[in-house]
Amino acid sequence: MSEKRSKGNVVAVRGSQSNTKIGVLVECDPSIKSIIINLDSENNAYIIEDLDETHLLIKENHLGELKARLDDRLKETVPVVENDSDSDRDVK
Repeated sequence: MSEKRSKGNVVAVRGSQSNTKIGVLVECDPSIKSIIINLDSENNAYIIEDLDETHLLIKENHLGELKARLDDRLKETVPVVENDSDSDRDVK
Protein backbone atom coordinates (compact mmCIF):
# COMPACT_ATOMS: atom_id res chain seq x y z
CA MET A 1 0.00 0.00 0.00
CA SER A 2 1.32 3.45 -0.76
CA GLU A 3 0.80 6.72 1.04
CA LYS A 4 0.52 9.91 -1.00
CA ARG A 5 1.26 13.29 0.57
CA SER A 6 1.42 16.72 -1.04
CA LYS A 7 3.10 19.95 0.05
CA GLY A 8 3.24 22.82 -2.38
CA ASN A 9 4.86 21.69 -5.61
CA VAL A 10 6.14 18.39 -4.20
CA VAL A 11 4.15 15.14 -4.03
CA ALA A 12 5.64 12.16 -2.17
CA VAL A 13 4.46 8.54 -2.37
CA ARG A 14 5.86 5.97 0.08
CA GLY A 15 6.88 2.58 -1.27
CA SER A 16 9.44 -0.15 -0.70
CA GLN A 17 12.76 -0.66 -2.44
CA SER A 18 14.64 -3.95 -2.81
CA ASN A 19 16.99 -5.03 -0.01
CA THR A 20 14.59 -3.53 2.58
CA LYS A 21 15.57 0.03 1.67
CA ILE A 22 12.59 2.36 1.77
CA GLY A 23 12.22 4.96 -0.93
CA VAL A 24 9.78 7.80 -1.37
CA LEU A 25 8.64 8.77 -4.86
CA VAL A 26 8.83 12.56 -5.09
CA GLU A 27 7.04 14.47 -7.85
CA CYS A 28 8.04 18.11 -8.25
CA ASP A 29 8.56 20.89 -10.76
CA PRO A 30 11.78 20.65 -12.77
CA SER A 31 13.11 23.76 -10.97
CA ILE A 32 12.61 22.15 -7.54
CA LYS A 33 14.10 18.90 -8.82
CA SER A 34 17.18 20.83 -9.93
CA ILE A 35 17.63 22.22 -6.41
CA ILE A 36 17.23 18.73 -4.89
CA ILE A 37 19.84 17.33 -7.28
CA ASN A 38 22.17 20.18 -6.35
CA LEU A 39 21.69 19.47 -2.64
CA ASP A 40 22.30 15.75 -3.23
CA SER A 41 25.48 16.40 -5.23
CA GLU A 42 27.24 17.55 -2.04
CA ASN A 43 27.23 14.08 -0.43
CA ASN A 44 24.79 11.79 -2.34
CA ALA A 45 22.65 11.37 0.78
CA TYR A 46 19.15 11.78 -0.65
CA ILE A 47 18.53 10.45 -4.16
CA ILE A 48 18.19 6.73 -4.86
CA GLU A 49 17.15 7.19 -8.50
CA ASP A 50 16.53 10.09 -10.90
CA LEU A 51 13.49 8.81 -12.80
CA ASP A 52 12.43 11.55 -15.24
CA GLU A 53 11.91 15.33 -15.52
CA THR A 54 9.59 15.52 -12.52
CA HIS A 55 10.22 12.37 -10.43
CA LEU A 56 12.92 11.28 -7.99
CA LEU A 57 13.16 8.29 -5.66
CA ILE A 58 14.39 9.66 -2.32
CA LYS A 59 15.75 7.76 0.72
CA GLU A 60 12.92 7.86 3.25
CA ASN A 61 15.22 8.13 6.26
CA HIS A 62 16.67 11.38 4.83
CA LEU A 63 13.41 12.92 3.62
CA GLY A 64 12.95 15.22 6.65
CA GLU A 65 16.49 16.56 6.37
CA LEU A 66 16.05 17.10 2.62
CA LYS A 67 12.78 19.01 3.16
CA ALA A 68 14.45 21.29 5.73
CA ARG A 69 17.41 21.99 3.43
CA LEU A 70 15.06 22.60 0.48
CA ASP A 71 13.00 25.05 2.57
CA ASP A 72 16.21 26.88 3.54
CA ARG A 73 17.35 27.06 -0.08
CA LEU A 74 13.96 28.36 -1.22
CA LYS A 75 14.03 31.06 1.49
CA GLU A 76 17.39 32.18 0.10
CA THR A 77 16.18 32.40 -3.49
CA VAL A 78 12.52 33.44 -3.27
CA PRO A 79 12.02 37.13 -2.48
CA VAL A 80 9.79 38.05 0.45
CA VAL A 81 7.11 40.63 -0.32
CA GLU A 82 6.28 42.80 2.67
CA ASN A 83 3.18 44.95 3.03
CA ASP A 84 1.79 43.88 -0.34
CA SER A 85 -1.67 45.41 -0.43
CA ASP A 86 -2.54 43.71 -3.70
CA SER A 87 -1.04 46.69 -5.52
CA ASP A 88 -1.67 45.01 -8.87
CA ARG A 89 -5.39 45.51 -8.25
CA ASP A 90 -4.83 49.26 -7.83
CA VAL A 91 -3.68 49.65 -11.43
CA LYS A 92 -6.42 51.04 -13.69
